[in-house]
Amino acid sequence: MKKSKVTIKEIAEKLNVSPSTISRALQNHPSIGKKTTSEVQKLAKKMGYYPNSLAANLRRNKTNLIGVIIPRIDRHFQSLAISGIEEVASKAGYYVVIFQSNNSYEREKENARMLMASQADGVIACLAMETNNYDHLNAFKNNNVPLVFFDRVCYELETHKVVIDDFGAAVKATEHLISIGCKRIAHVAGNQHMAIFRDRLRGYQEALRKNGILPEDELISYTEDLSREEGILAARKFLEMQARPDGIFCSNDTSAISVIQEVKRFGLKVPGDVAVIGFSNTPSSLIVEPALTTIDDHAFEMGQAAARMVIRQIEDPQQDIASETIVVRNDLVVRDSTLSGERNVN
Repeated sequence: MKKSKVTIKEIAEKLNVSPSTISRALQNHPSIGKKTTSEVQKLAKKMGYYPNSLAANLRRNKTNLIGVIIPRIDRHFQSLAISGIEEVASKAGYYVVIFQSNNSYEREKENARMLMASQADGVIACLAMETNNYDHLNAFKNNNVPLVFFDRVCYELETHKVVIDDFGAAVKATEHLISIGCKRIAHVAGNQHMAIFRDRLRGYQEALRKNGILPEDELISYTEDLSREEGILAARKFLEMQARPDGIFCSNDTSAISVIQEVKRFGLKVPGDVAVIGFSNTPSSLIVEPALTTIDDHAFEMGQAAARMVIRQIEDPQQDIASETIVVRNDLVVRDSTLSGERNVN
C-alpha cells in the first residue's frame, strides 16, 4: 500500500501547535521563535515531510519552471544545449523540465499542451523535423508565456531566437575543401523543410559560385534526417558516379562518419581520394578513422543564451522587444579527414 505524504497538520498535532505556526516555522518566519522553529524543522525532517513548493509558487503566480522541448535527447548537440540551459537556469533559481518530441509534430503538440497545463514560466524549444504548423507554440505567446527558439527555429512567429550562422558555416566548410584542392564537391543535405539545412545548402552553393565552380544538382543528396543509413546511400550514389566527387560536405557528423566508412569500403582513401567534412563536432568525430573535420556549433553556449533570454523575459515582462535573434559563433575544426598533406591533388 502506498504511504501517504506527511502533512503540516500531522506535524502540528505532534507538537500541539497550529498548522499556521508549522507553516511559518518551516519558512523561518521571524514571528516564530528560534526554539520552536528548530523543533518544527527537526520533526518535519524526521517524519519525512517535503513542502509542496509547486503549490506555494502557484499561489504567487510563479512556478519557477522552464520547459524545454527538444527533438532527441540522445543527440550530442541537444544534450550539450540542455546542459547550458540548466546551468544558467539553476543559478537563477529555476527548474528545467525536459520534453522530447522524437521529431514528431503530434508529440511536440502534446509536449506544448503539457507545459501549458503545468503553467511553466517560460519555454525553450527546438522544432521537430515534422513540424510545419505552429499554432501549438503560438499558444504560449497568446497566453503571455515567454518562448525562445534555438537551432531549429520558427521564423513565422515573432519570438526570440538563438541560432548559429548556418549559411556562413557552410561557406566556411566548403571553402576549406576548395582550399585543399577539391574541385568536384558534393553535399549531403538535411531536410529542406528546416531553415538550418536550407541555409547549409545555400552556403555550400554560394561558396562554389564564389570560387568559379558551377553547382551541380547531381552532387547534392537530400535526406530526411541525416541518419547513418542515409549517409551510406548518399556516399554510394556519389562514389558510383563516373566522375566521382573529390570532396564531400555533410550537414551533420553522423552522415559524414558513414560517408568516410563507405569511401573506405570502396577501397578509396580519406582524404587522399575523397576529403570529408561534417557539422556539429560530436565526440564520434574524434573516434572515426581518420578523425573528422567538422564545424563546432557551440551547443552549450547556445543553450546558455536561450536560458538567459527566457529568464530575462520572465523577470521583466514589461520589456517591449518583440523579437531578438542571437547568433552564436561557430568554428571550423580541421582534422585528418581533410588534411591537405594527405591529398592526391592532380
